Amino acid sequence: MLKVVLIDDERLARDELRRLLSRSRVNCHIVAEAASIEQGLEAVANHPADLILLDIQLPDGTGFDLLAALDRVPPVIFTSAYDHYALRAFAVNALDYLLKPIEPERLEQALQKVTPAAPASSGEPTAAQEKIFLQEGERCWFVALDQITLFESEGNYTRVYFEQHRPLMLRSLSQLEARLHPSQFIRINRSQIVNLRSVSQITTAPTGGLTLVLHNQMRLQMSRRRSSAFKQEHQL
Repeated sequence: MLKVVLIDDERLARDELRRLLSRSRVNCHIVAEAASIEQGLEAVANHPADLILLDIQLPDGTGFDLLAALDRVPPVIFTSAYDHYALRAFAVNALDYLLKPIEPERLEQALQKVTPAAPASSGEPTAAQEKIFLQEGERCWFVALDQITLFESEGNYTRVYFEQHRPLMLRSLSQLEARLHPSQFIRINRSQIVNLRSVSQITTAPTGGLTLVLHNQMRLQMSRRRSSAFKQEHQL
């Protein structure tokens, strides 16, 4: 059963989505509904879902703003009365973009794209399955944690390194550290968290700490205290 959260500020639009989902060949269960970003964040936090049906224009911002505020982002199908958001929606790897009024067959096609390999009810997703939403200006990305090389603190923000991109997200490094998989992402100093799968070489630095060389040739310094703990844990 596909667990779905509906986020749309129009009650009639939610009623119509509820009716269409009840007639779908895909077995859907609506676990929560919301009419704003604030309500949507609460709904997703309290009701883990396999899919969000998300209106782009909300009273307190856009659907993109909502996604940027989520810690964990399930698959998303955008809904809107306007088609000028479509290109941006697909640029962030949305499953689909449905233009209102939504046709039953189009919704059915969109739902067929949802194949939750690890449904919300089965436990924590892996770093390869789990995605975060990043937004910088008009550019947006859905990025699997597994693809991220480095998180680097910049005040109240964190710079995220993946591929050739370096966007900022409004999260502190400590907030990120609390939700990352500790076997894969480690805090190497006060300002950096590194994905161990991105490390190609580890050597001892003259200061007694460790130097990490990444696949992209970046060189990072692990603090002496964290290096000592890392050496013990990994028997270096």
